[in-house]
Amino acid sequence: MSPARSATRPRRRPARGQSRRRRWGWIAVAALLGVGLAIGISRIDVQKAIRELTLPLQHDDIIRQQAAEKNLDPAMIAAVIYAESRFRDQESHAGALGLMQITPETAQVIEHLSGGTSFVTSDLSDPEINIRYGSYYLRYLLDRYDGNEVAALAAYNAGTGNVDRWGASGLALDDIRFPETRAYVEEVLDKRQEYRDQYAQDLGLANR
Repeated sequence: MSPARSATRPRRRPARGQSRRRRWGWIAVAALLGVGLAIGISRIDVQKAIRELTLPLQHDDIIRQQAAEKNLDPAMIAAVIYAESRFRDQESHAGALGLMQITPETAQVIEHLSGGTSFVTSDLSDPEINIRYGSYYLRYLLDRYDGNEVAALAAYNAGTGNVDRWGASGLALDDIRFPETRAYVEEVLDKRQEYRDQYAQDLGLANR
């Protein structure tokens, strides 16, 4: 065979079956990648949905603002809301209202302590006002009991009169006489850690 003929001879084309197999191979790879991506996205969505059901968080902007204003742990505020209402605006059998379950009587005390004069009971249905009042009262209780979180949370649940009798600033968990109040304090402290772990970004704790 001469060099000229060799140079001009057309190249052999891949067999039709081989080309088809390659095409289907790429389609299969693309399909697998798509399935993997869909599974990854759906897994994230499912995990998010489960978190929102088991550990809900709403009004995180108000929580962050009140925590900064009153020098509170935002995860503590979120945990109190969780223990009180599961982030649902509701009224208890005792007449406590809203996200942080504040009675009108307690709201009047908070209004007096904070120097306000315009409170009406319907205000407690407003998430911003309810969280503001609840955060103010939580700060007041922490100051009253020298930063003792157990005493402050017990007083939030059972009242200052009971906590004063149980040990006031020296109150420990085992000193709480009411089982439901002890369980409440334990739940808030446990949920605070969960909110720190699960919602650090939302609550402004990521860089702390």
